Amino acid sequence: MTIDTQSYRRKLRSRQAKVNLVPLIDVIFTILIFLMVTSSFQTATDPGSSGKPQVSQSSGGSEYYLIPVAGLEKVTVNGVDMSRDIRNSAIAVHTRVIDEGEIIIKPKDKAIIITAPPGMSPDKAVNIPQT
Repeated sequence: MTIDTQSYRRKLRSRQAKVNLVPLIDVIFTILIFLMVTSSFQTATDPGSSGKPQVSQSSGGSEYYLIPVAGLEKVTVNGVDMSRDIRNSAIAVHTRVIDEGEIIIKPKDKAIIITAPPGMSPDKAVNIPQT
């Protein structure tokens, strides 16, 4: 009695794994619907709001904010070196500079470059941090 191995091989070659994707898609859509229903979304009250707090929204009474940078060595305001005002790797920056000016922090260079608003002196733009 001989076994027909050729027909068995053809039969195995013709069979391919069939994956039914319908249950997978159903599960994914169910999870997606669950996440959409349980999520809460909030819209901004002011469409032009950037998320940046206004000066009137600040809770502190200080007009300077502390900007710490690890190993800070150099602070430049409008091209003037103000490194003498650095204490404990931090510098105090005026709120008007934060709102109207530009602050570039370069941690690799251990430096901060500040462009103060027009009419503001470098001495007023930064200050020695209060401890």
